Amino acid sequence: MSEKRFDVTIAGELNLDLILYGLPEALPRERELLAEKMMLTLGGSSAIVAHNLAAVGSKVGFASCVGSDSMGDTALDLLTKSGVDVSQVKRDGSEQTGLSVILQGSGSRTILTYPGTIFALKLADLDMDYLASARHFHLSSFYLQRGLQRDVPELFRTVKAKGLTVSLDCNDDPDDRWDGGIREALKHVDIFLPNEREATRITGCANLDDAVKRLAEMVPLVVVKAGSQGAIARRGSETLRSPAMKVDAVDAVGAGDSFNAGFLHQYVRGADLAICLRFGNLAGALSVTRAGGTEAFRDTQQRERFFRECADK
Repeated sequence: MSEKRFDVTIAGELNLDLILYGLPEALPRERELLAEKMMLTLGGSSAIVAHNLAAVGSKVGFASCVGSDSMGDTALDLLTKSGVDVSQVKRDGSEQTGLSVILQGSGSRTILTYPGTIFALKLADLDMDYLASARHFHLSSFYLQRGLQRDVPELFRTVKAKGLTVSLDCNDDPDDRWDGGIREALKHVDIFLPNEREATRITGCANLDDAVKRLAEMVPLVVVKAGSQGAIARRGSETLRSPAMKVDAVDAVGAGDSFNAGFLHQYVRGADLAICLRFGNLAGALSVTRAGGTEAFRDTQQRERFFRECADK
């Protein structure tokens, strides 16, 4: 078999996140409220996974769509600097680049997203030979891929027929319906990577253990991110738990996407499941030490020191 150009290819959204910190938990109307600080950074679950995969050493190809605007320029620049190949990112002059505004309170957050070009990506925009020039294909934000959603099963079938393994992180459903064809898509998925809430909402189960068991009947490997409880993986009848790492958390934005990056980085290298979970938790823990989902991965010295110091904990 000829050597693949990439370890992982990803198709999905590329946008910016504007994060406002220090807001009150209740937001009264018709009031001017003051944030304590802000961060404008790379956003979009797909882009965060791609960025952080490349930062830890994977070869990543990325297909997306952004507007012909300054936000698109900034998002592309941030992703390019991480080493991700962005040759398949298209510019759409008819739409603005998407933007998420994250209102961060002391104990919770609210996410407001303007979709823009997030909804614009379609199956016809994707070069299948490019996506297939990897060992693995990943898709995030199933419910935000409005232009692509109905064709996701066909996309997965195509890349699997070309020899790739496939992973999916559905992320939140803004309509709170938890359908949209996801069960058909899961028939072609090798690794499903939801968080605890997503797992229970999709299955309709009241508790996580039942949800994991139900999902494991649909896909070969289920990996659920359970926040402070770490991660739970189930493959057939085998269940494996990996505890979260204790760090001084600054910001949980992108922690789940960072987990995905760490997990997949080891998975495509043939590591056993325990190592994949451990590195996923390590990447997620690194992410929360700085604002935004990618900032901690940009600082090479901090990233390497963090991995080195936490590797044996």
